[in-house]
Amino acid sequence: MINVRAADAEMNAAIAHARDTLPTFWASYDAPKPTEYGHCLKVRFAGDGYVEQIWMADVEKLPDGKYSGRFGNDPDNLPGKNIFDQAEFEQADITDWMFMRNEKIVGGETIKLLLKSMPKETADAMRARMEPPPH
Repeated sequence: MINVRAADAEMNAAIAHARDTLPTFWASYDAPKPTEYGHCLKVRFAGDGYVEQIWMADVEKLPDGKYSGRFGNDPDNLPGKNIFDQAEFEQADITDWMFMRNEKIVGGETIKLLLKSMPKETADAMRARMEPPPH
């Protein structure tokens, strides 16, 4: 987990780009190619005094226009919530998306930004797992 201030301009730009490209996620989610799987959304949840962003797996579209998913990790500041717990959220709370294609991560705008905060070895390993951007 990496703490980022809510006023961080770079993070806000990464979130804006992720939201702008969300149709790419939904297109793959709705009709995945045989090499596409592992669709996850990063979602903002209000915790004790601040906001926590958590990757949600097993994403589902609900009939009421909301979404559901399972926490991909243990929340730090959401009392009573644990990894694999199911939670509902709205599109406005989505801050990033990713899925796997040909064993590479597609999307992950906030991950790309956080690479510079990681130890070099960890960041290099993560970069190797990410699909290069289209030219």
